[in-house]
Amino acid sequence: MNWSSHRLHTGDEFRAVTRGGVRSARSHVVVHLSLLTQEGDAPRVGFVVSKRIGNAVVRNRVTRRLREIVRPRFETLPPGSGIVLRALPGIDEQPFAELEADVVGALGAATRKLERRTRTVS
Repeated sequence: MNWSSHRLHTGDEFRAVTRGGVRSARSHVVVHLSLLTQEGDAPRVGFVVSKRIGNAVVRNRVTRRLREIVRPRFETLPPGSGIVLRALPGIDEQPFAELEADVVGALGAATRKLERRTRTVS
């Protein structure tokens, strides 16, 4: 899979997802999910890993771990959606299996919230 075509690129895209969608949090990760109005059916994903997490090596490792958690679940994400995963302090010390469970749980909760919101609006 080519990540460049499935990434959120600009700050405006990140803001649209974080401000216009639903949010679900776990101990070390927050998931923002929104339906994008732009063309394309493939979901687009962005990661926010701030300097509070650690130095560049740690931040890049966290981003790679999050990307590998999202990659196999990409087909199950809502079409045309935008997802922002925001890392919280302590994520770098969490074992991969626990981090995966947190991300999967938060993605599932955010998807259910978005479905409820779109059902009540329609």
